[in-house]
Amino acid sequence: MTLTSWDATDRVEHLVDLAVRGLPAMWQENADSFAQTLRGTPSSDGPVLRAEGISLRYTAIVALGAGRLPGDRQRAALAGRSAAELAVTAAAQAARHDDPGAVALAAWAAAEVAATPDPALVGRLRDLTTSGRPLPTVDASWMLVAALAAPELPGSDALITELRARLLSAQGSQGIFPHMLPASAQSRWRAHVGCFADQVYPIQALARLAAAHGDTAALAAADACARQICELQGPSGQWWWHYDVRDGSVVEPYPVYSVHQHAMAPMALRELIGAGGADYRAKVDLGLSWLWTHPETLEELISDRHALVWRKVARREPAKAARKVAAVTTSLRPGFHLPGLDQALPVGPIDHECRPYELGWLLYAWLEGRPSPHTAEAVGDRHA
Repeated sequence: MTLTSWDATDRVEHLVDLAVRGLPAMWQENADSFAQTLRGTPSSDGPVLRAEGISLRYTAIVALGAGRLPGDRQRAALAGRSAAELAVTAAAQAARHDDPGAVALAAWAAAEVAATPDPALVGRLRDLTTSGRPLPTVDASWMLVAALAAPELPGSDALITELRARLLSAQGSQGIFPHMLPASAQSRWRAHVGCFADQVYPIQALARLAAAHGDTAALAAADACARQICELQGPSGQWWWHYDVRDGSVVEPYPVYSVHQHAMAPMALRELIGAGGADYRAKVDLGLSWLWTHPETLEELISDRHALVWRKVARREPAKAARKVAAVTTSLRPGFHLPGLDQALPVGPIDHECRPYELGWLLYAWLEGRPSPHTAEAVGDRHA
């Protein structure tokens, strides 16, 4: 196991070890898949953890993260399997799956972890982009990375070109991406909103495109998005939840998700640095520190006892009430927030669950990956 040089801290080693210990409890043997979530519930005998559902997306993400572990630790984390075996399993399941994001992640894992690029999966992704249907920004970003991981397959070049164009055309003037491509596929009240995931996955995908193709426009777009979310980062390192595509402001800050702090932001911003973009290591460090400082709650977010990180700190509210209100008020006028909302819906409750992808991305973010054979020199400067 090799940590990145600038991230080799006791805290990161602690989190990596926790992920290896925590993942086996999330494996669903009967389904050959990782669970949708591991939920903590109280009982008369103390807290009980229950795995619920299954998720192909999360299975593929775990394969990507575990692929960066040495072989013995892969099998410890994956209930006796190797990451390559898990990636092959995910690819087989994706062949009959309707979720574009799941297909993209499985294609990415097959190429990167199992070294078996799947032409059928890449072909399905190409069909999805030519159908004219709107795509979630997250799914489109994963599809772009999947195509970049398999440049030798027929259709990859066209897929890269199409997804690049969709992402760059949708980006707002302050660097923020919408939730859908195009944004108009959303309702009037939500078309201006992009969540944190809608920012980090394009940063990662466009940085990877820049590194592989020497694409200066892709790098500039990734830089612009990273600059905006880093400027808006909370005083204790919080990565906020919803952003306004029009002016780059925060629509609704909460919940703060642990995976954003320990995995998704580090993963994307590390790739940006590697592609020649801006260096936001101080922001990454501040975001990671929130897991220990979290001024919103007295309860600990890292559970060594259960080998997991609790999912988020949220508001005390009816289902998504603050986000719905903020989306409506900011749709009427950028930056307009209902007075007294923080007092009416205070922050503090912890969501006592952890999802496999959170630990998978944690491993992917902080461990060194295998050197990619797809360099700019080999692939060529197609999009400069």
